Amino acid sequence: MSKDLKSKRYRALVKDFDKNKSLKIEEAVKIIKEKAKAKFVESFDVSFALAVDKTKPDSVLRTTVDLPNGNGRKIKIAVICGNDKIEEAKAAGAELAGSEDLIETINSGKIDFDILISTPDMMSKVGKLGKVLGPKGIMPNPKFGTVSANITKAVTDIKKGKVEIRCDKDGNLSLSIGRVNFEDKKIIENFKSVYDAIEKDKPAGIKGNYIKGVFATNSMGPSVRISLEN
Repeated sequence: MSKDLKSKRYRALVKDFDKNKSLKIEEAVKIIKEKAKAKFVESFDVSFALAVDKTKPDSVLRTTVDLPNGNGRKIKIAVICGNDKIEEAKAAGAELAGSEDLIETINSGKIDFDILISTPDMMSKVGKLGKVLGPKGIMPNPKFGTVSANITKAVTDIKKGKVEIRCDKDGNLSLSIGRVNFEDKKIIENFKSVYDAIEKDKPAGIKGNYIKGVFATNSMGPSVRISLEN
């Protein structure tokens, strides 16, 4: 069901709802959970508006954050490595692991995973997948921990809640930080981890406040403006 303003369900959700009021994250979490009325477990999503300078490509944020409580999503990981590392990758929790055979499968257009990890020694061969993986934003990158000789750690970190975050050219950044059936404190901890990561990796060229606005919502409900004041 879409958030159609004409729908009876949506009108019921926004009744007595002040979309212009800013709430502390603790208050917002309670309201969003109360407004979750779908027949499935809705996600808890946040959106940040960042002060991006379109004339400076390096002002676009792209980094990683460790969600201490995960986001409730099951991530399917593929690992490209030498044949001697395949069993290690699978033991660590990777759903797919292979060497040149997996590279050829991906190159044919079959991408049955969410995140791809590669060992450094395989990157010269993985490089040819740029046209396939690049547009999907899943090309392995050492900066984000997806090129690593320590396969076990790389897979485990992602399974525990490490996610890549990035904003678009207009400074919009959105991600899920949990499910509405999470305990309040777990959603709040995840939110604070994301907020801190964005502030920490604020591009050097940006002056003043980097975070212009923050909103939170569930899968099917209205959004809540989050107060930026402590």
